[in-house]
Amino acid sequence: MSKSDFLEQKVLDHVLINTAYASPVTVYVGLFTTVLQDDGSGTEVSGNAYARRPVTFSRAGSVCTNSAEATFAVATPGNWGLLVSFGVYDAATAGNLLYHGAISPTKTVNVGDAARFAIGQLSVIEN
Repeated sequence: MSKSDFLEQKVLDHVLINTAYASPVTVYVGLFTTVLQDDGSGTEVSGNAYARRPVTFSRAGSVCTNSAEATFAVATPGNWGLLVSFGVYDAATAGNLLYHGAISPTKTVNVGDAARFAIGQLSVIEN
């Protein structure tokens, strides 16, 4: 998983310039049909009952993983398409991209399907 340009700047300012940064109370995972970039550009799924899902993380050493399953609504009345990447945001809509990564293997979500991340499937590693 990669850190966004937004979060990189916030960490630098917070650690080296003593500028306060308040972490979000809740973070949300969003799904993309294109590769999401550090600057936040990409094509997020929209419509057909799609909405970002809140996700919780726990940490072991330098790795954070989702501590609860993140299950999305069932796609209806249309398809979501081929999901290739995901983003972790500080808001349910709009907001700031924090981290992003590839969905591997990719997943096609058609009408009646639902996407989900099992416990431990999303991981953030700081090196």
